[in-house]
Amino acid sequence: MKFRCVLFDLDGTLVDTIDDIVRTMNRALEAAGFPPRKREEFPALVGRGIKNLAFDCLPPEARGDENAARVADAAEAFYREEPVVHSKPYPGILPLLAELSRRKVRRAVLSNKPDAVACLVIGNLFPPETFSLVQGELPGVPRKPDPAAAWDLLVKLGCTPRETILAGDSEVDMETARNIGCFPLGVSWGFRSPQVLEKAGAARIIGRPEELLGLIRETRM
Repeated sequence: MKFRCVLFDLDGTLVDTIDDIVRTMNRALEAAGFPPRKREEFPALVGRGIKNLAFDCLPPEARGDENAARVADAAEAFYREEPVVHSKPYPGILPLLAELSRRKVRRAVLSNKPDAVACLVIGNLFPPETFSLVQGELPGVPRKPDPAAAWDLLVKLGCTPRETILAGDSEVDMETARNIGCFPLGVSWGFRSPQVLEKAGAARIIGRPEELLGLIRETRM
């Protein structure tokens, strides 16, 4: 069975969003009376949803569900106001997506970013029709690495896990791929190291977007 579908993570995989994540989260922290965090702390913290990020960014003595929810809500509101101040697709991503489209490979985005923000980022940075579906975190839907959202996308796309690549830059993405039975493809240009991806079960790790095309030609046994 050949691969005919790719589910992409957003942050750290398609788009370098780290500076907008830092900007909006630190603005929310300061608005709530908490100190900002250093930029270099963020890459290891992102990927598990905005409330978890807010919790981890709070001072240890202030960490709790109420504070995390308050900061997360503010950060999401700030992000919606200005979703792509600094964000941009990684080099090689736009040509990759164009070639996948030419080859009739189905493409979708599955992110732990709030759904409205994920759609705004994609809508601002990619041409219309680049992706069949874009889904971020939705109320009542478990976030990655739970496979529920990925299953829902695959049903809508008419694809099976065995013919799908899940490409991402974090252990969350690799765990999601393994939980649903997709091919776990790690990308090394994002927010986690190749060592983290390998430990999380990446079947392959690529260093350039165009390397994904080689997998499309392969047959899974």
